[in-house]
Amino acid sequence: MTDASRGRRRAGIRVRITAVAASIVALALALGAVGFWFVLRGALYGQLESETARDAATFAEQVDAAGPEALLDVDDDRFWQVIDRDSGAVVAASDAAEEVGAIADREGDAPSLVLLDDEDPAFVTAVEREGGDWIIVTGRSTEEVEAALGTVGTLLAVSVPLIIGIVALTTWFAVGRSLAPVERMRAQVERMSASDLSRRIIETETRDEIERLAHTMNGLLARLQESQTAQRRFISDASHELKSPLASLRQYAEVFRAHPDRISPAELSGAVLDEGARLERLVQAMLVLTRADEGSLALSRADVDLDDLLLAEAARLRAVGTVTVDTVGVHPARVRGDVSLLRQATRNLADNAARHARTRVVFGVTQGASGVTLIIEDDGDGIAEIDRERVFERFVRLDEARARDTGGSGLGLAIVREIVRAHGGDVQADAGASGGARFIVSLPA
Repeated sequence: MTDASRGRRRAGIRVRITAVAASIVALALALGAVGFWFVLRGALYGQLESETARDAATFAEQVDAAGPEALLDVDDDRFWQVIDRDSGAVVAASDAAEEVGAIADREGDAPSLVLLDDEDPAFVTAVEREGGDWIIVTGRSTEEVEAALGTVGTLLAVSVPLIIGIVALTTWFAVGRSLAPVERMRAQVERMSASDLSRRIIETETRDEIERLAHTMNGLLARLQESQTAQRRFISDASHELKSPLASLRQYAEVFRAHPDRISPAELSGAVLDEGARLERLVQAMLVLTRADEGSLALSRADVDLDDLLLAEAARLRAVGTVTVDTVGVHPARVRGDVSLLRQATRNLADNAARHARTRVVFGVTQGASGVTLIIEDDGDGIAEIDRERVFERFVRLDEARARDTGGSGLGLAIVREIVRAHGGDVQADAGASGGARFIVSLPA
């Protein structure tokens, strides 16, 4: 991604947030300004109409008391007319209303606004009909009201865009300042390479979402680094393990081709079968572990009798004849699980016990209210307490020479743990009664 495209993306976020904030403020201010202007107009005109009505009532009282001749002229901002109720003619009027004729009709109806002159502003009118033979019409100019409304409108027209601009600028800089730590985090992550995940994002003590994001990303980087380290170690160990049987096969083939008399076909075929079986076991073990890592270790669940599996393994070891197998502690026990995977787990534990035992292997399984406990124990040298968790790691051998001589790959116990955990259980190593190693498997009933 180019610098220009990254800049457009950052600007886009700021523009969108700024536009939304400015639009909301603009809509609110516009509605408020229009509403305020109309409320103010209604209030000013209402006050003007009240004053005009008071004028009409006052002039009517004067006409009733002393006749139309008692009314005095008024300034140009006001006017009055006295209209004969019978004829509808103007009997008397102020100077401003002399030339316009009767504003009200004989019924006393008059327009609310009138123009006395094309050059003058409109007048608000009021009619007083309670005047004996007279109808009194008064008016007040709207010039001051319109001037006030014009001033307020101008102020609103100027202040609303100004406030919107201030809000937009403030939002623009505030969003830019808020996004600055995110941009610094992005730059730090961009400088990291896939070959070195040891670097971390600088966490600021702001106690906000940015700090939590940085902490989360550092956690993700730590998990990626751990996964990368485990993957590299796995690939390195797997390559080493695969290289050994392949080298052996190649050695036999080269010697047989160069000196056919030194290796018989039976010896060559036996070596090929042995090393091929070793390769097959190793590949199968790595496949199980890979599926477990991906969370795709599918279980075909059915009722499985663990006592039958242990007795079958005991019979297999007895047939080999290298160790004595004690099955006195094997009792009926049933779990819900994948029979092939559980058979593989028990076989790995049995082979591990037979490989390290001096003379004797003990099998046991019991079922309780909370679950099933399976125990396989040998009378070998045992496992040091510091190594009892490490033996379940991949490609770990506590006795390298012995394990390689007997074909161990260091994956058997790791596979046991993955299978047991996939069934919702756990496995741990402990010291046996005879000083050897004891492996305890706990499974839900």
